[in-house]
Amino acid sequence: MKNKELSITNPLMILFGKKSGKQLPATGFFLALAAFLSLAACAAHTAVTDRLALYAQTVRAENAGQILLVTDESSLFLTSHKINLLEKMDSSWRQAMAPMDAVIGRNGFAEPGAKREGDGRTPSGLFRLKTAFGYPPSAPTQMPYRQMLEGDLWIDDQNDPDYNRLIRQNQTQAASYERMKRDDDLYQYGIVIEYNTDPVIKGLGSAIFLHIWAGANSTTAGCVAASEGDILKILGWLNPEKHPVMIINPDKP
Repeated sequence: MKNKELSITNPLMILFGKKSGKQLPATGFFLALAAFLSLAACAAHTAVTDRLALYAQTVRAENAGQILLVTDESSLFLTSHKINLLEKMDSSWRQAMAPMDAVIGRNGFAEPGAKREGDGRTPSGLFRLKTAFGYPPSAPTQMPYRQMLEGDLWIDDQNDPDYNRLIRQNQTQAASYERMKRDDDLYQYGIVIEYNTDPVIKGLGSAIFLHIWAGANSTTAGCVAASEGDILKILGWLNPEKHPVMIINPDKP
C-alpha cells in the first residue's frame, strides 16, 4: 500500500476563517505559510526612513544629524525590536549600519505622554542623547562621558527634589533610587536618554537609558537595551556635533 503524503488545509483559509475543499500537501502548507508571513511583514513595516515622517519637523528643530530609531518589528508569532542608526548625508537620511536587535520595557511602549513611574513601559517620542556613562574611567566615544562610581545614585523617588537626577549617596535623603554602579554588567556602558529631564515632572518616569541587555529574550524596566557589542558600536558612532537624538516607537506621533 502506498504511503499518502499528509494533507493540510490551506493556511490562508484558516487564517481568514474561510472553508475550502482544497487540501495542500504538508510541504505546500509550510511554503504557503512562509510566503504569507513574508507578505504580511512587508505590508506591516514601511521603509525605515519613511517612518521619520511624523517627527520631521522636530528633527529639523533639533538640528539633528544622527538618529537612533527604535522600532517595533514584531510579527504574528514573534516579538522583535530594532535600533536603526540613521545619519543625514546631504539632504537625505541613510542607514549607517545594519539594524541592531533591541529589547524594551516589560510592558511594551507607553503611548506618547503616557509613561509613568514604575509602569515598566518604554516612553515613545523624540529625546536628545547627550551623556554616555559606564564603569571604566573612559569609553571609546566622542560623547561626554561620566564614570559611575560606588555611591552614584539615580533618584526615582518622585517625592524627592532630586527626582530623575544623578546624585551622590551622601547628598540625598531620597527613599528610592537606582545604584548606577551595579553588581552586573548592564551599565558597563550606556547613554542617558533625555526623557523627563528638562523640565523634570513628578511621576512621569525616571532613569531611562540605552544600556547593555541581560539577553536577547530579556526585558527592561523601561529602558532600551542591546548587546554590549552593539552598544559599543553606537557609542563609537555617536557624534555630539551632530546633535544625536533617539526616536522611540516612531509610528506614534
